[in-house]
Amino acid sequence: MRWQRQQWAQVLFTDESRFCLEPADGRIRVWRRRGERFVEGAVLERQHFGGGSVMVWGGISTRLRTPLYHVVGNLTGVRYQNEILQPLVVPALQAIGPHAILQDDIAPPHRSAAVNTFIQQARVNRMLWPANSPDLNPIEHMWDELCRRVQQHHPPPANMGQLLQWLQQERNGVPRAFICNLIHSTHQRCFECLAHNGGHTRY
Repeated sequence: MRWQRQQWAQVLFTDESRFCLEPADGRIRVWRRRGERFVEGAVLERQHFGGGSVMVWGGISTRLRTPLYHVVGNLTGVRYQNEILQPLVVPALQAIGPHAILQDDIAPPHRSAAVNTFIQQARVNRMLWPANSPDLNPIEHMWDELCRRVQQHHPPPANMGQLLQWLQQERNGVPRAFICNLIHSTHQRCFECLAHNGGHTRY
């Protein structure tokens, strides 16, 4: 709680999010789904309300943003290490600097034995993270911003390939100042979480 802005600037905040197509009232709407990311049946590419969904992983810091990575199928610990940590997270942390810190939640793929071994061998500084705490992670608002930006496309995306393409495109268009403001709010997020005894906050 005593961290300053310069310390939060060393953190790479990461997470996965699912974006869905939902036909409703004769239109296709893009929406974002929370809370089911690592249920085995939920992370498969399948239809929702006649539409479909894509799962993406990403990371943000005040200094950079990672590419969006399309997660197809069930994300296991081995896949998390081979497809995300090695090619995306480690280079991002190196670019942030020698005191960079990885934030990821405690979902099972993130905390597998193989992943924990890799984290130690790669000398990755990892932030302790409480369970069930999406309100604390500023990347949640990045996902919401991407969803809003894609929703502004007319006509809406016709299929999953186009949805993924537009997510990548809009990710590049989010201003750096927007991301910095999100991360600079982390200190206040922590205070509000404590004030609400770990319950939901206005964030």
